[in-house]
Amino acid sequence: MRILRALMKYSNPKIEYYSKFSPSPLSIKQFLDFGRDNACEKTSYMFLRKELPVRLANTMREVNLLPDNLLSQPSVRLVQKWYMQSFVELLDYENRKPEDPHALNDFLELLIEIRNRHNDVVPTMAQGVIEYKEKFGFDPFTSSNTQYFLDRFYTNRISFRMLINQHTLLFGNDTNPAHPKHFGSIDPNCNVADVVRDAYDTAKMLCEKYYMAAPELKIEEFNSEAPGKPIQAVYVPSHLFHMLFELFKNSMRATVELHENSNRGLPPVKAKVTLGNEDLSIKISDRGGGVALRKIDRLFNYMYSTAPTPTLEQGAVPLAGFGYGLPISRLYARYFQGDLKLYSMEGVETNASAAPSI
Repeated sequence: MRILRALMKYSNPKIEYYSKFSPSPLSIKQFLDFGRDNACEKTSYMFLRKELPVRLANTMREVNLLPDNLLSQPSVRLVQKWYMQSFVELLDYENRKPEDPHALNDFLELLIEIRNRHNDVVPTMAQGVIEYKEKFGFDPFTSSNTQYFLDRFYTNRISFRMLINQHTLLFGNDTNPAHPKHFGSIDPNCNVADVVRDAYDTAKMLCEKYYMAAPELKIEEFNSEAPGKPIQAVYVPSHLFHMLFELFKNSMRATVELHENSNRGLPPVKAKVTLGNEDLSIKISDRGGGVALRKIDRLFNYMYSTAPTPTLEQGAVPLAGFGYGLPISRLYARYFQGDLKLYSMEGVETNASAAPSI
């Protein structure tokens, strides 16, 4: 607590200053063009040393607008400390010239430290919301305000990490040799069906760990632009993987819990990948019993989950329980102007449609 107060005292005037600026909107085309045509480390450094503090300052000002009872929870205070520490460390480069022989490498190493520090922001903030609900219960007003804040907070986190990953992948040593044709985290020829299978396989391992069983996958592709050929798109595979992994987890859990005692076994989860003249769409369908229409919106609420609340254990991945999988997956879809929607027939099935922007 004393460390947080000291950091806030030191950086408050700077937060005020940087929060007056708006973050620069960047499209996937701009990211790709920079990585493909004229990736210059000095240019990226000059941009990020201003842009990242702007994004952190705007986020921290919004955090301070949370209800006091939520803001006072230990996990939320921990997230605050991480953001404040990263902001203060970035200020060291505010006026440091790129010609400094160590500036570019030091900055690169700092970005990696910041990225690692913020790895657990999502589950830690989720834990803060759980702490709040356990102490103060649920009220619609706080839930609505928290929903609005967390949508903005996690969208900002996605964009913040996108900027850091592009810089570290383009100019650092963590370039993946298995994907030499990627431009940072962007794959200009992302094979969508391959990402679907990867996400399914990972969710399947987790489902089998919890239930000792998992439904099989049936996948279809419909490419109207090039019939018979695999569907490819310019996209960030890790973003697509995150969306699909969460959808498969939900589908598998619902399927196993409904059919685990059935003599017929588990019905498969189906994935349909389609590419039209304008849209790339991925539909995940299950026979897990569906959801009542009035409950669909709740599935995107951060303060709602249909699963028991998990505990935060280092290295443990819960199959469900925080209630963050769907709302954050939708943010990933919307980050590049796509979307994610659910359609359900109660008692029978749920269809999830992810439409990444291409």
